[in-house]
Amino acid sequence: MACSGGIDSVVLVHLCSEIGLDFSVAHCNFRLRGTASDVDEKFVRELAKKLKIGYYVTHFDTIGYVNKNKVSLQVAARDLRYRWFAEVMTENGIRMLVTAHHADDNLETFLINLSRGTGIDGLTGIPEKTDTIARPLLQFSREQIHEYALSNNIKWREDASNMDAKYLRNKIRQDIVPILKELNSTFLSNFQKTQCYLTQTAEINKNHIKGLRKSLFERKEGIIRIAIARLNEFKPNEAYIYQLLRGYGFTEWEDVNNLLTTSSGKEVRSATHRLVKDRKHLLLTEIRPYDKSQYQIEKGQSEVAQPVKLSIEEVTALNSKERDILYADKKSLKYPLTIRKWQKGDYFYPLGMNGKKMLSKFFKDEKMDILAKERQWLLCSADEIVWVIGKRADNRFRVSDRTEAIIRIKLN
Repeated sequence: MACSGGIDSVVLVHLCSEIGLDFSVAHCNFRLRGTASDVDEKFVRELAKKLKIGYYVTHFDTIGYVNKNKVSLQVAARDLRYRWFAEVMTENGIRMLVTAHHADDNLETFLINLSRGTGIDGLTGIPEKTDTIARPLLQFSREQIHEYALSNNIKWREDASNMDAKYLRNKIRQDIVPILKELNSTFLSNFQKTQCYLTQTAEINKNHIKGLRKSLFERKEGIIRIAIARLNEFKPNEAYIYQLLRGYGFTEWEDVNNLLTTSSGKEVRSATHRLVKDRKHLLLTEIRPYDKSQYQIEKGQSEVAQPVKLSIEEVTALNSKERDILYADKKSLKYPLTIRKWQKGDYFYPLGMNGKKMLSKFFKDEKMDILAKERQWLLCSADEIVWVIGKRADNRFRVSDRTEAIIRIKLN
């Protein structure tokens, strides 16, 4: 259980102790308030000992984290504490983190998100429970928690920074929320009902979008293909695109929307994914580094494990015309053979055709999308392409009447 030493977390510690729960407390000393931070830590240690419960304590160089990562104090404190909580839980086999967030915290979060501009998820507030976090006080107000503490003679620590109006949350707590409650004495309970309705609406929306993804997203070989014509059936178009793709880290939504009408080859990237326009589809895939490696095949080698699986043998006759099998004149091959990705300017002499052909033109004729081109491997002899693997052999290495030995290479 997260325990700062403030009234909310201390009340929760007492409540859990009284009903006999098996739990420990975890306290973060952010070293932001000098000796006051150390006194908070001492208070939590003594509270845990008094109630005979386990405790974990850590110290952070919060200012150093702020300067290094260029974030606010609030973001730094959140990042540091939740990362540490996760480590403690993993190391000690703890299944659930319990925090003391309450109804007023939820209202403040709602107003903060509203002031910054947010979708429906930002207005549903703090979830009461997730897979790893529980917030049992979320239905209770700050006033109710305070009354309970006083009536049960519970001691706690006051954090002076909670009164500092330079923080947006404190300003909302001190200046805005009191006016709202003054206008309507049941404002907080009415807000809780409204937020419940918003949460239900968000769940309906989530299920609707989940169903659309199943219908619209064609998944194959790590690529999601989305038909643009189908996307254009949904209005408002921008809202649907946002909901469908929001889980992939994109932030430049105007650029994403423009992909529907731009030329093929244009793309938008997030930190983890790329979205590419390819004729009548959007192609969504994880970002992976382009493999510029060259893999060698030595003379006499019978198998290749990477980057593609190949089996190699000498045969006496051609017995298949499948695209995943290459027959080549053994004498024409110069070892070591290499396997590599295609490069701009590559060309070959397609088997069965006269003259050479640019590989880019061959890909176009094969109707290969941009990502398929990037995944395509080539088998080469010296600087010459022997086989667009799985697609087309090169005429220069074909088996002829003058061939003395035949090499058979199969894509497995």
